[in-house]
Amino acid sequence: MADPKALTERFYTEVFNKGDLDALDELVDDSFVEHEEFPDIPPGKEGLKIFVTTTRTAFPDLRFDVEAMVAEGDEVWVHGVMRGTHQAEFLGVPATNRAIEVATIDRIRIRNDKAVEHWGVTDTLTMMQQLGVVPE
Repeated sequence: MADPKALTERFYTEVFNKGDLDALDELVDDSFVEHEEFPDIPPGKEGLKIFVTTTRTAFPDLRFDVEAMVAEGDEVWVHGVMRGTHQAEFLGVPATNRAIEVATIDRIRIRNDKAVEHWGVTDTLTMMQQLGVVPE
């Protein structure tokens, strides 16, 4: 059995930071369930691919940095920061060319060396303020 923290770190590095969907296929089970839903994105593995592609298109320089990570049993908890420059439409917001720095908390359940569930909290309000969509 692989180290859950190493698998999670690999997901952020290869999938979010590099956009490698082949790595996503290796690290995420076909039965994957996403509990942090986004509009018009299905809550499964294919939806995760859409989310990664959409987010990386909107923020081509996207970088997800792990600030803290804890593994307990079959779960990994991550406090991270997502950074990037908004260069294409995202969640209905046209490109603003503004930088974002957004805190996230992720809870990932891992079985048989693959992610099977994800719960997340993303500071979307701060993101929308940084994009100039919502006043501070």
